Amino acid sequence: MSDFETVAYRDGDTALTGLLARPEGSPKAVIVVYPTIMNSTPAVEAKAKSLADAGYLAMIADFYGSNPEDMAASQALAAPLRADAKAMRDRMRPALHALADVAGAIPMAAIGFCMGGQAALEMAREGADLVLAASFHGLLETHAPADVGAIKARILVCHGDADPLVPREQVLQFWEEMDRAGANWHFHSYSGVKHGFTNPQAPSGMPAIGYDASADHQSWAALMSMLDEVLG
Repeated sequence: MSDFETVAYRDGDTALTGLLARPEGSPKAVIVVYPTIMNSTPAVEAKAKSLADAGYLAMIADFYGSNPEDMAASQALAAPLRADAKAMRDRMRPALHALADVAGAIPMAAIGFCMGGQAALEMAREGADLVLAASFHGLLETHAPADVGAIKARILVCHGDADPLVPREQVLQFWEEMDRAGANWHFHSYSGVKHGFTNPQAPSGMPAIGYDASADHQSWAALMSMLDEVLG
């Protein structure tokens, strides 16, 4: 697999740049990778490269049009997206269209990490034509719950049970939302595991965040297994 290619796309007046990882040969499917609140990071890039190594055409989406310098900057950029489901969906949707333009008519999935997990789920709630939407330590709350019958994608959520950003009452609310919508969902919860469990370079000094090798391995295996299932 070569280095990332860039894919230019837009959300209105905001210029965005996707990072494309190509597999060797024809791809099994295409996967949009929604990154963390920090936008593309080495950990997210490693996941996209793993997808390409497994035979998928993967593109890391761009939340902001630039990479924030630190957590405070990323939170400021993320705030208007997180406060408004329409703004979030309007920003996330063009990544799906950009990747479809590159790949043509082959099956598409969306995955995401942290805020990116929330983004993947928002695309599923909207009814995007996805075979799978997968969230890794993603935020589960929404300002626009899914309508009955709206979700086309299979849903996979991989969640750290000790994640203080997503307490159990939000987990239960999410389950109830998925049931009301009639979604086909899997929820994997890892005991004692914090937020950010897929990132070996998780920042220190943030007690809510912590890498967990077992949860990272098991959640990625769950994704690979479900992709094999939904793609037949």
